[in-house]
Amino acid sequence: MPDSPSEQPSEQRHATPYDLAVIGAGAAGLAGAVAADRLGLRVALLDSSGEVGGQFYRHPAPALGAARPEALHHDWKAFAGLRRGLADSGVVHLAGHHVWTVARDGELWAAHAVTGADGDGERPVCVRARTVLFATGASERHLPFPGWTLPGVVGAGGAQAMLKSGLALPGRRIVVAGSGPLLPAVAASLAAAGARVPAVVEASGYLGYARSPAALAANPRKLAEAAAYGAALLRHRVPLRTRSAVTEVHGRDQVEGVTVCRVDRDWRPLPHTADRIACDALAVGHGLVPQIELATGIGCATRRTDDGAHALALDALQETSVRGLWAAGETGGVGGAPLARVEGELAGIAVAARVRGREALVRGSHARALRRRRDRMRAFATAMARAHAPGPGWTAWLDDATDVCRCEEVTAGTVREAVRDYGARDARSVKLLTRAGMGWCQGRICGAAVACLASPTGQEGGGQPALPPSPERRPLAVPVTLAALAALPPPNDRSHPSGHTPQKGPS
Repeated sequence: MPDSPSEQPSEQRHATPYDLAVIGAGAAGLAGAVAADRLGLRVALLDSSGEVGGQFYRHPAPALGAARPEALHHDWKAFAGLRRGLADSGVVHLAGHHVWTVARDGELWAAHAVTGADGDGERPVCVRARTVLFATGASERHLPFPGWTLPGVVGAGGAQAMLKSGLALPGRRIVVAGSGPLLPAVAASLAAAGARVPAVVEASGYLGYARSPAALAANPRKLAEAAAYGAALLRHRVPLRTRSAVTEVHGRDQVEGVTVCRVDRDWRPLPHTADRIACDALAVGHGLVPQIELATGIGCATRRTDDGAHALALDALQETSVRGLWAAGETGGVGGAPLARVEGELAGIAVAARVRGREALVRGSHARALRRRRDRMRAFATAMARAHAPGPGWTAWLDDATDVCRCEEVTAGTVREAVRDYGARDARSVKLLTRAGMGWCQGRICGAAVACLASPTGQEGGGQPALPPSPERRPLAVPVTLAALAALPPPNDRSHPSGHTPQKGPS
C-alpha cells in the first residue's frame, strides 16, 4: 500500500484522476476498494479516521498495548482479511481526510476534504475520480428524555467505541437501554470488561421477528449470534427487560439512577409501572441512522426504511439514482458488517465493469452469488428494522423542560409552542422559529426528535413518526473553515494538478 498521505505531496498523489474514490474505510469501503483494485482500477480510499475499520471495527491505538484487541470484536477474522487485502493492494489510503462535499467536475467527480484529526489540518484537498463509492456508515439515533444531558449518559454505540478504541468504560454500574440488536452486544462487552450491568432495557420486544419467518430461516447465523449474546447476558447475570424504556435520568452533577417504565406497543409509558435503578452511567441508543448527507447533497434519491429513517435508493448493483455514484453498507439501510462487506465487494465489481467496459463481470457467477447473499441478508435487515422501529408514543416521555436540541438549548416546550402557536408543521419550520438544529451538530443529534414533535399527528402510515418527505440537502457534510472554501479553484481550473492551489488555513 502506498505511503501515508503526510509523506507524499498533494501534487504527486492527485495529479491523475482516480478511477474510483471510496469515501469511508469501514467494512463496505474496504471491501469495495480492494475488489476494485484487484480488477485493475486506480483507487483512492478517503476516511476521517487515522485507522481503517470504521465504527464497527474500532480498535485500540498501538500505544495502549492491547494484547488481544480481537477479543473486543465480533467477526474480527473478516476484518483482518480486509486489512491484509488493503495492505497488499495499490489502493491509496488517505487517512484523516474529512470529505465535506462531492461535486461534478466536468466528466469527473470531485471529493473535497479537509485534513487533520478533527478536520482542522492546514490544507484542503480535492480528489478527482471517474466514479465514487459512498461507504459512510451510520450514526446513532438519539431520542431525548428528562436528564439525558447529564454527564454519564452516552450513546450505546459510543460506550462500545470507548471500550474498543480506548479500553475505557463510561462507568462501573451501567444500564444499557433503547432499542435494537446492538443493546445485547454492548451489554455483553461491558460486562466482560468488568462493568456491572443492572439491566438491558429494550423498548420493543423480540416477537416482531416472528412476522418474518423466511428471513429468519435464511439467516441462521443471525440466530446463532443472538443466542450467543443471550448466553453471555445469562452468564453475567444481566436481566433483559423488554417492552420497557428509560424515561428519566436522575442526578445532580452526574448520573445516579434511572427510571424505567413499561411501555405499550406505541412506546407510551404505562401508568404505575415506574421502577428506579441505581447506576452511575447510562448507555442508550435507539438504532442507527444512515449517514447520507454527501449523497443527498448532490441529488441522490432516498427511500424510507421500516424504522422511519432515510437510506439511499440503490439498484441491483448498488448504484444510486445518479449515474457514476455507488453506495454500500449502512448508507443503503442498516444491516451490519457482513452485509456491508458483501455490498462493498459487489459495488467494487460493478464499478470495474462500468469503467473497464467489462459487463461480463456483473453477469458472472461470483457477482450473482454476491447478489443472492446481499438479498438474503438485506431481508433480515428489513425484519430487524421493522421489529425495533421507534413507536410514536415516545414523545410522552418528554416534559416541556427537557432539552431537545442540546447545541442551542431548545426545549420540548419551545418546539411544542412553535407547533401549537406559530403553525410549524415540519422540522425546517421549527428550526427557523426556534434554532433547533442550527448548532454545531447541524441537527444530526436532534433532527429525528424535532421532526416527530413537529408532526401534526405524531405518526405516519405504519405507525412511524412523521418525518419530512426527504432528508434536507446540505452543501456541507462536515464543518469546514472559510479558509478551505476560499482555497477552492474556479470551476474546471486545471492550473494545479490536484485541482487547487494549496494554501495554508489559519493556525
